[in-house]
Amino acid sequence: MGTAAVITLLRPGALSVLPPLSLYIHLPWCLRKCPYCDFNSHEWAPKTPAASAPQGGASALGRPGGGLLASKTPASPAIGHVPIVPANTREGLPEARYIDALMADLESALPQIWGRRVHTIFIGGGTPSLFSPASIDLLLAGVRARLPLEPDCEITLEANPGTFEKDRFKGFRQAGVNRLSIGVQSFDDAKLKVLGRVHSSDQAKAAIDEARSAFDTFNIDLMYALPGQTLAELDADVKQALAFEPPHLSLYHLTLEPNTRFATQPPKGLPDDDTAFDMLDHLIAANEAAGLHRYEVSAFARKGHQCLHNLNYWQFGDYLGIGAGAHSKISLPDRLLRQVRWREPQAYMDKALQGQACSNEHDIALSARPFEFMLNALRLKSGFEFSRFTERTGLTLAAIQKPLAEAEAKGLLARDLQRAWPTARGFDFLSDLQELFLA
Repeated sequence: MGTAAVITLLRPGALSVLPPLSLYIHLPWCLRKCPYCDFNSHEWAPKTPAASAPQGGASALGRPGGGLLASKTPASPAIGHVPIVPANTREGLPEARYIDALMADLESALPQIWGRRVHTIFIGGGTPSLFSPASIDLLLAGVRARLPLEPDCEITLEANPGTFEKDRFKGFRQAGVNRLSIGVQSFDDAKLKVLGRVHSSDQAKAAIDEARSAFDTFNIDLMYALPGQTLAELDADVKQALAFEPPHLSLYHLTLEPNTRFATQPPKGLPDDDTAFDMLDHLIAANEAAGLHRYEVSAFARKGHQCLHNLNYWQFGDYLGIGAGAHSKISLPDRLLRQVRWREPQAYMDKALQGQACSNEHDIALSARPFEFMLNALRLKSGFEFSRFTERTGLTLAAIQKPLAEAEAKGLLARDLQRAWPTARGFDFLSDLQELFLA
């Protein structure tokens, strides 16, 4: 080892091992912006009515979605025979130019991740399945040409139910996607209307049936504590979801996020906190009885079907984010780098094609690393290994000993000689637990 390398490793916060690397790809367009959505999504209105426009896409609340791929990523076949969104409904959606921008963005980022293999890919939005299977095939072929992927790389596409052509999901599977995350949110048509969703309960069921036939693993997103929702209505929703025997289920409490329509025009009839807690307890019990175990605050999975992509987030792994508004966290031997891409799709395409996709970037300060690590790690029921904290932050355990002791004293956290994990109370009051680690 050269002198410069030795000096680098002796610096406070230097990393001796780089974490696993994931790739996040953001496709920003959707048919309608949901009133609770605070993602970087942009409405795109086709000339034909929304009800007749094939769709799929953004899972309601988040990047969680589930499952572990069951087979190796297939070679990228020609899929011109697969039905795609009719040209008249896709008119104006700049798929080709956006993919060109994504490839330019990726090429500009390569020096920061040179030689590293990608463990997982997540295509989120927006509504990624507004893009045709042929476009997703082109996108993934471009990624493979520029990045080395692990042989069993998990590749997820978010999809919303809707009137899609039969075999559309099979087209995405042939393009190389091996896990689907379906944003159902509810099987109650009245609740779907309140949430601003553009699909019906019947369309949701049809989409899940299609996913089951095309994929070895998939996730269903559901929301609870909806306006006017009763425990009986929630029970009907979760029973319907579990009837499909999903490998993974993500359950999200409806929250009123800033800069959303619900924040300025709150819906009526939201359940109170006690009712919401009762709903969560019911969901946990129903999932456990069905063989789906809670491994993260909002995620339940059968054995072997945890979401590898989101696990990498929660374990403070690295991720390169490309696409409008995408975020990155990249570890370098002497620093941790955060980046954000331009948010507005047209501006992003223009800038990315000029080699300037990032709107800003900054290093994560040493003082901020403990909280950033704990913010993610405490979402996992299994918690974290102390050795991983040191490996991923470059800091010793002394940086978090005081808040660890305080959290343990409050009954929010338990630990042994190797690891720490949130207690049941810590899971229930996760924000309080996380705040103890603020610098």
